[in-house]
Amino acid sequence: MEQFQNPYRLNGSLPDGLATIPDPSIDAAAPLAMLARCPSYSKTPLRVVEGLIPATLWVKDERERMGLGSFKALGAAYVIAHAAMAKGGDFKTALAGEVYATASAGNHGLSVAAGAQLFGARAVIFLSLHVPEGFAERLRAMGADVIRAGDSYEDSMQAAQDQAEAQRWILLSDASWLGYTELPHRLMEGYLAMVAEAEDQVPQAPTHVFLQAGVGGLAGAVAAYARGIWPDAIYTVVEPELAPALIESIKAGRSVVTTGGVSDMGRLDCKEPSLIALRGLARDADNFVTLTEEEALGAMPALADVDLATSTSGGAGIVAAMLSDLPADARVFCILSEGPS
Repeated sequence: MEQFQNPYRLNGSLPDGLATIPDPSIDAAAPLAMLARCPSYSKTPLRVVEGLIPATLWVKDERERMGLGSFKALGAAYVIAHAAMAKGGDFKTALAGEVYATASAGNHGLSVAAGAQLFGARAVIFLSLHVPEGFAERLRAMGADVIRAGDSYEDSMQAAQDQAEAQRWILLSDASWLGYTELPHRLMEGYLAMVAEAEDQVPQAPTHVFLQAGVGGLAGAVAAYARGIWPDAIYTVVEPELAPALIESIKAGRSVVTTGGVSDMGRLDCKEPSLIALRGLARDADNFVTLTEEEALGAMPALADVDLATSTSGGAGIVAAMLSDLPADARVFCILSEGPS
């Protein structure tokens, strides 16, 4: 596990190219108010886990979030719900005729499909050739059209952008870039419900927070809000060694596109960071670490043994905590972001 200390933390500067990019939202009240109107909403549990690390470990378990199986249920569907509320009328048909397009490594696409289905829109989800067919089948079962495009998440993203522009569809990405920040900013705001729930669930402020990252939406949103409620914690962002988009961008002092093979941590296998997340984490993260494939895969049996069965993506933050040299009096917060693949 490689570790790199964030040089931007507390020095007031930012990597180049982020001056016009907004900070992540910290308005947790907005998604909580929306969720209060949703009959399928309930808080996910905070689990006290023993035996994995020689310290207190709290795990926010997102495996049953709103029936979609991951924290992503809080993101794209929240954006689509905002659009439906703005239209008014019968919510079931509020967005009839609208088409939402996106690229996904799996879970984000499920959230887009769920939101579109709920409010009468159509969803078109672009998947790379390496996304498991099981995700494609789940998307189709929710009424989404699935298009395979390219060998990487970045290839499928480009295809989604191109088709959205050509067809005049609404592009709903969980990544952000120059000129495209409004919808991903709101999407990340949806994730705040997760840490706002945890604020009420943990008995004491954590001393250490480990957050896995693909493009960085989860990590950027959670760290931005958590800095306000747990200001003294040490925040560590966890990426695959084969997709170190955030750590390499922090090292380079600008957003960079990384290269590497296909990671088993598929939902984290993103080679370019979201700029909103990069801006927020440059301010809020203390450390960035990368996991090897062997480290992530090797820890999965231990997680299953303590009733935390997940994928290497969903458990990456916990794995990094397991591999860290933590004091016995540490209080560690992690997010189990999805169930087994």
